[in-house]
Amino acid sequence: MLTVHVVAALAAILALAWLGRVTAKALRQPEVIGEIVAGLFAGPVVVALFGDGTLGDLLPQRVLDLLKLIAEAGLALFLIGVAHKLRLGDRRPGRKASGWLAVCAFVPPLLTGGLLVAWIVAQDDPVVRGHAPFPAFLLMVAVAMSITAVPVLARILADHGLLDSLIGRLAMVSAILIDVAGWLLLSVAVGLASGSLAGLLRSTAVLVAGVLGALALRRVLRTPAATRLATRAPRVVAVALGVAAIAAALAFEHGGLTAVFGAVVLGLAVPAGADTPWRVPVASVTSAGRTLVPVFFVVTGVTVLTSGFHAAQWPLIALTVALGVVGKLGGGYLGARLGGSRRREAARAGVLMNTRGLTELIVLKVGFSAGILTAPLFLAMVIMALVATAMTGPCLLMLDTVGIKRGSPARTGSA
Repeated sequence: MLTVHVVAALAAILALAWLGRVTAKALRQPEVIGEIVAGLFAGPVVVALFGDGTLGDLLPQRVLDLLKLIAEAGLALFLIGVAHKLRLGDRRPGRKASGWLAVCAFVPPLLTGGLLVAWIVAQDDPVVRGHAPFPAFLLMVAVAMSITAVPVLARILADHGLLDSLIGRLAMVSAILIDVAGWLLLSVAVGLASGSLAGLLRSTAVLVAGVLGALALRRVLRTPAATRLATRAPRVVAVALGVAAIAAALAFEHGGLTAVFGAVVLGLAVPAGADTPWRVPVASVTSAGRTLVPVFFVVTGVTVLTSGFHAAQWPLIALTVALGVVGKLGGGYLGARLGGSRRREAARAGVLMNTRGLTELIVLKVGFSAGILTAPLFLAMVIMALVATAMTGPCLLMLDTVGIKRGSPARTGSA
């Protein structure tokens, strides 16, 4: 009966995700926005309409525990592809342009995170502040405000015909640089959350060991024998990558860091490039994980947001959204201008850098699981991520419309 219940829950979650995608597509939004909204708010809606008892009947603790394991496994598989996209390959635009955009779309949002922390501390509300060590709390909030979601950004660029444009390549490379820096700082924040030097040193040692292991694995995967295997037996390689991703996630979690770091490090080790045979097995693993990601949304909504909604603070939500959007839009515009882009292209760059999506949600879940973020702050940042990502498409269309009315090409520019 437990197996039947879990299978039924999975079927309901996947159907809910499909409905979310269809709705988002009808509203001309990225499909992941529909999945996130439908999954995250399913639990809180059931509680609001029918009470906690109904949610407990639908998802008893034993079923929820199994769904958590499935969600973590799916997330580990999906992050292989996300991390693989963080490899620059041959897509590099000019160093000056990408450097300025990456720095200015990363540092100002970090500073807005500091402003948000200052406001939270001034309010002196332990329900929002929590009890995490201040350095970990400050760094976690700052990183959460600075993330740009590479997978969702790539989808938006493709939908708007910008993927191979100069501004598209500039945005992608800058987002990759930002997310690499963000993951590194996130690992530091999780280490600081232990509140002791020994805990920080242990987390650092685990991360360093993982990176060294990934570098060694990368050399092995570049050998002719490994390349031939990836070419001739991509399915076998995909299964091996999937098993390795889950094992790495468990190893990192056992070492004191959250599981996602293991999958990210492994994904960075897989050779990248347009002609590499590793693209096929990585795509297979990522697709399998992507299918299970909606389970992560539902589990997160049930375990985090059902309590977060009871303590929702709208001034906190409004300030978080305002600071998050201003930091990314303003920083991205400034960085593109300093890199040589014209005004409209700089505005487009700022809009693209404001894309958050699934990566932001993963970062927030890491912070919550590590005891750094509280439920009300988690909710505020989730809403910020959804608003920022939902803005991207309409803002790009508005900029294109303005460009057409002025009689100039809408998707050209220099950087």
